[in-house]
Amino acid sequence: MPCDLIAFTISCLLLVIYYFYLSRRTRRIPDSSVQAVNATIRNRWVKKIMSNCNMDILAIQTLRNSVMAASFMATTAILLVIGVLNLSEKIGEWSHNLSPFLSLCISSSELWQIKMGLLLLSFTIAFYNFAMAIRFFNHVGYMINLSNETLFDKDLYKQSCTYLNKAGSYYSFGTRTFFFSLPIILWFFGPSFLILGTLVLMISLTIIDKAP
Repeated sequence: MPCDLIAFTISCLLLVIYYFYLSRRTRRIPDSSVQAVNATIRNRWVKKIMSNCNMDILAIQTLRNSVMAASFMATTAILLVIGVLNLSEKIGEWSHNLSPFLSLCISSSELWQIKMGLLLLSFTIAFYNFAMAIRFFNHVGYMINLSNETLFDKDLYKQSCTYLNKAGSYYSFGTRTFFFSLPIILWFFGPSFLILGTLVLMISLTIIDKAP
């Protein structure tokens, strides 16, 4: 149990340090993060669609693709929740049997329940974020076509950009929550695998978050 607690604390600290570094880098160099670049591209896309009345079909098709992607990810998240619940007892047995061979520390027989709860929480948060992304994508679908009836409205443009960027942020948060579940899954094999998985995740996020 102490080994798992130490590994979990180190894993959380590593993620906090990474996001603190990412936040400072983004404030210092805004265009260095892919999130800022994506937000700028979304704003330009909304302006292009709302300024041209002949692009409403393209707008709906693009938003439909985004909704379909978010729906697929939300369905995957809820299926993973159901799967983990159905296999919870077997996962506990596998974790208990493999832990002595893969880990130098002896884990408590009840610790797998905490790991299972964190894994379920991760998939549940992912489902929530993808569901919220679908909600905001749908709102943008209604708002972006209002420009066909009136002249270019700056307030409507700003609100559309805000909603679309919120949808993108929720989708990104949901995807990252999936990423965070990987170290938790490795934690079932031992505390050292949790730290190793977190380090691999940090390296992957460094590559993903860097603007091309």
